[in-house]
Amino acid sequence: MSPPGANLSHVEHWVFDLDNTLYPPECEFMALVEGRITDFVVRESGLPRDEALSLQKRYLHEHGTSLAGLMAHYDIDPHRFLDEVHDVSLDCLRPDAALRRGLERLPGRRLVFTNGSARHAERVLDRLGVADLFEDVFHLEAAELIPKPDPRTFDRMIRRHAVQARAAAFFEDTEKNLAPAAVLGMTTVLVGPHAPLSTAPFVDHKADRLPAFLRTARTKELP
Repeated sequence: MSPPGANLSHVEHWVFDLDNTLYPPECEFMALVEGRITDFVVRESGLPRDEALSLQKRYLHEHGTSLAGLMAHYDIDPHRFLDEVHDVSLDCLRPDAALRRGLERLPGRRLVFTNGSARHAERVLDRLGVADLFEDVFHLEAAELIPKPDPRTFDRMIRRHAVQARAAAFFEDTEKNLAPAAVLGMTTVLVGPHAPLSTAPFVDHKADRLPAFLRTARTKELP
């Protein structure tokens, strides 16, 4: 007999990160975006590409996004940055019938909470064939360009969408982004092939494959 799925019967608000969460990282879609970010850093900083890549990664670690680090140290137009780095091919992304079925069975509201731009989220959700399943997207512009895991951004997201934290589950592939959600009382789910190795105390559940996790999760019975 298969073991029971995660008990999410209390959840009414389903909050999902976008990139490398709603689709698997193996497709390397984000590698295309990261390459465009490196191009941008090279141009703005004047550094050789290897040094620009190191700076990009340091800013990501220290500030939550490379953009936040660039804004702190360079006079750049953040909207031009977002338009430029997200202007990549979507060819490696495909609709996933199992993902759609998993999302459809979740009772309550579904939201996307991303450090990407509004346009980026729209393109990716359309490409994955699941845009119609989400009530709304809380994107980087709505966060006033302050990325996860900043607690202020979680507060903004919760207020804007009237999310009840203790009745919410947050799915995310970046472990540190789950910590503020746990503080707020949200149930946290780490997603991705690295998830089973996590020992973080603020991670409630681990899903190496999101569709399979959603298929087996125990959810609230609808009348």
